[in-house]
Amino acid sequence: MGDEIKTVKSLDLTGLACPMPIVKVSKAIREVNQGEVLEALTSDSGALADFPAWARTSGNEILKTEAEGENTRFFIKKN
Repeated sequence: MGDEIKTVKSLDLTGLACPMPIVKVSKAIREVNQGEVLEALTSDSGALADFPAWARTSGNEILKTEAEGENTRFFIKKN
């Protein structure tokens, strides 16, 4: 599997409503090194709009988004 993304930290944010998933990701991204990838799983339906907007304003990059039933998994690279 050549497209597997290596993550250094994973967050389970299921059950949290806006704005908590973004608050938790903002805090966690500060704890990883530049170039490393954070994985976040969320059940918040607003995350599909919120996470890309946050990434643009924070200067980070969403490498991949995966739908998993009612949840969404984001792979976020710290830039």
